[in-house]
Amino acid sequence: MLVSLFLSLGAYLIKKALETVARVNMGGPAVSFENDTLWRSWVPDKSYLIQPDFAKSLSKIGSVKYTPGGATSDIAPPTVYGTCTKMNVDASGNDAIANFNVTWAFNVDRGFQYFIRLHLCDIVSTAANQLLFNVYVDSSNAASDFDLSSKVQGRLATAYYMDFVTPPANSNNLSISIGPSSKSAYPDAFLNGLELLKLNNTRGSLADMASVPPSTSSGSKNNIGVIIGVSVGVTLALLMVGVLFCMHRRRKQEQLRLSKMWIPLSIGGGTSHTMGSKYSNGTTMSAASNLSYRIPFAAMKEATKNFDESLVIGIGGFGKVFKGVLYDGTKVAVKRGNPSSQQGLREFQTEIEMLSQFRHRHLVSLIGYCDEKNEMILVYEYMENGTLKSHLYGSDMPSMSWKQRLEICIGAARGLHYLHTGYAQAVIHRDVKSANILLDENLMAKVADFGLSKAGPELDQTHVSTAVKGSFGYLDPEYFRRQQLTEKSDVYSFGVVLFEVLCARHVIDPSLPREMVNLAEWAMKWQKKGQLEQIIDRNLAGKIRPDSLRKFGETAEKCLADYGVDRPSMGDVLWNLEYALQFQEAVIQVDPEEKSTILIGELSPQVNDFSRIDANASAEQFEASNLEDLSGVSMSKVFSQLVKSEGR
Repeated sequence: MLVSLFLSLGAYLIKKALETVARVNMGGPAVSFENDTLWRSWVPDKSYLIQPDFAKSLSKIGSVKYTPGGATSDIAPPTVYGTCTKMNVDASGNDAIANFNVTWAFNVDRGFQYFIRLHLCDIVSTAANQLLFNVYVDSSNAASDFDLSSKVQGRLATAYYMDFVTPPANSNNLSISIGPSSKSAYPDAFLNGLELLKLNNTRGSLADMASVPPSTSSGSKNNIGVIIGVSVGVTLALLMVGVLFCMHRRRKQEQLRLSKMWIPLSIGGGTSHTMGSKYSNGTTMSAASNLSYRIPFAAMKEATKNFDESLVIGIGGFGKVFKGVLYDGTKVAVKRGNPSSQQGLREFQTEIEMLSQFRHRHLVSLIGYCDEKNEMILVYEYMENGTLKSHLYGSDMPSMSWKQRLEICIGAARGLHYLHTGYAQAVIHRDVKSANILLDENLMAKVADFGLSKAGPELDQTHVSTAVKGSFGYLDPEYFRRQQLTEKSDVYSFGVVLFEVLCARHVIDPSLPREMVNLAEWAMKWQKKGQLEQIIDRNLAGKIRPDSLRKFGETAEKCLADYGVDRPSMGDVLWNLEYALQFQEAVIQVDPEEKSTILIGELSPQVNDFSRIDANASAEQFEASNLEDLSGVSMSKVFSQLVKSEGR
């Protein structure tokens, strides 16, 4: 229902009956009705917090300011605006693992819309326009990169509020979350207060139909009543048929322009939003998958110009990826499943269920999906610079600097670290590779493609037993041998990516001499010799500081340990990569005559002459029938990774 497209939110709500579900003072004490100018009662938020250890409270009640034309004490008292719950990070926000959300959960009734008012007052920041954060309602980003300072003319500790109206609830739970923005000067987020009110349904009722007792009749009607009743009933039935016909036609027209979006509507003292409705005739999704909003197939065809082949930006095991533009101008990547693909429905569902849980700056965001007409379409945020792999080899893109490559590795490591530690139960990606690390317009890395992801072991378990899946050249040999999956399998794959970033070549290349076919084995030999500088990308020659290369090589070597127990965690990998970046950025004062010893020297020509190599050769094209030409090669790890056709 998109009433708010045509009327102000205030005019829409004035026609509605409202019932208070919760009125919460974040980070502060209970507020009794005697201390509220409108005689409302506010309760503390501790009982609603999902993970209290992710949050902490802050109180600066005396700092609160109400400005003309903005929120007033009637909107919420200073005790609400002067306290908040914020992310549990240090005072400056410089926390290495500040990649989580603070979430509150509320019980609601299915089928009803809810009015949400968020109260905000920046008592956290020390300067304006520094702190930006995201606000989520369920799995949807209701306020992306929200900058409170820009709403209150750059003033701190100034009261403000935002309103939202949700679509009809499809479950008995509604969650509100806040989390860090990648555009913020430091990772933090806060919320001062919240009001949640239930709106009456289309029948004008606030009662859950399951709780309404059946009506009774006196059993005595006169003939006149019967005649009048029948006449009115027939008239209403005919009128209803006409209304339904008109609504059906209007809905078919609107499907061409509606997609899931939050639409801001300005009202006095704050900003209001409403969310578009969901349309789908699909039957493939389970109830758990409805966390993300369905997008009409008609909107998908319009966004991709009827899936124009000229808009294809990638092809994978699941299907083709198209560049698209939604009705509101948002650029998106549209991945359309191939009906003949063996990576079908299960991965489609897995990707939706996984990405609807995660919100992190280094994980690609899922915007929505479409399962109408037996389609399997996933819609992601558009990543302007494509895959990391395409920047390393096989394309005409300019070479990246060593600092850029380190920052990309660090970003991807942060994303994987969040998967492994951000929830009570770890999530294992299972398909870490350079083609699944995407880059935005600023070359910030985001991990993508969660179709093979698997929930990690429980606290009392050491591993998950599962069929082997992954990509040739990146697959953990211990996982292949024992079919026991742990987070360390991702660590192994990431170690291969590190050497791929350093050497800028395919991880498996049968066109090379035998000892060079497998990148991981070849790089490990040179690393153990202490001569890793001999095999680096020729574009990096003379541009890497020795300490940075040493730390990077040691990190990759540890990731590729034969046994998972000997490999570092992703948190340790992240720390070491940041250390390598610090070495690279260090300013070292040296004598000009000694300058040549500071940076890695020129490459050895015999190990870096790749001019004869076909840049388009790929591991995916490497068939088992070609292996006999390589007999005698020490490649036990390489060919042990040949998996069923479901592997990517």
